[in-house]
Amino acid sequence: MLEDHLFRPDAVRLLEFLRTHLGGRGTMIQIGGAMEIVYHGRAASTADAGDYLLLLKPDASLQVHAARGIKPLNWQPRIDALDLHLDDGRVALTAERRSPLEIVRATVLEPAFVLALTPRDEGGFVLQGSEAQLRNLLAKRPELIEEGLELLDVELPTGVGGVDLYARDAEGRLVVVELKRGRATHEAVHQLQRYVGRVRDETGGTVRGILAAPEITAPARTRLTELGLEFREVTATPDEAAVDLEQPGLFD
Repeated sequence: MLEDHLFRPDAVRLLEFLRTHLGGRGTMIQIGGAMEIVYHGRAASTADAGDYLLLLKPDASLQVHAARGIKPLNWQPRIDALDLHLDDGRVALTAERRSPLEIVRATVLEPAFVLALTPRDEGGFVLQGSEAQLRNLLAKRPELIEEGLELLDVELPTGVGGVDLYARDAEGRLVVVELKRGRATHEAVHQLQRYVGRVRDETGGTVRGILAAPEITAPARTRLTELGLEFREVTATPDEAAVDLEQPGLFD
């Protein structure tokens, strides 16, 4: 799995390492050390110089993690263009996403290490319990998908199949939710597209489509974006939620 590594490389060696290994397919790069992170896009943000872990994954996504918190400090779901160069003696990495236009720039101030890895496990993460259990959980807890979501129906029949969850969002728009226990693929996107189209035809109103799953393939995410549909990462399991939903409190 570990292809190559450097500890405390200087800027020239780090740049050479990145250019060498980012050219290979299926390689994951990890950079740890002091960095400055700047983001431009739908908003703008700057992360002060500090210690971060930067990941470049084989699906062309980028994540920047700080020392605390489970969510990335910044991330790109897919990189369309990547530029590497020396800026004032430091490696500058600029990742660009074209639609919508977003740019993440990481300047590596003091690299502690860089790793090149080839992941061997391509198996997808699958939630515990059946898809029906997941549907029942999210019907009780729609806020796990999106805050302000109000459930209207479960397994709503349409001419092209049953909609897992039929809801209304905080702005009053109708929402069709398609659930998957494992990695969502292109077929799940096509299924959601059919449901959204049918509900839109029947209601004549604005209908959002959300694909909720623990993860999604890169081609499926691209197609989802092209269709104006959305993805929500759902990692709560029925067993975990059952404790929260059904366990009485000490003073109940």
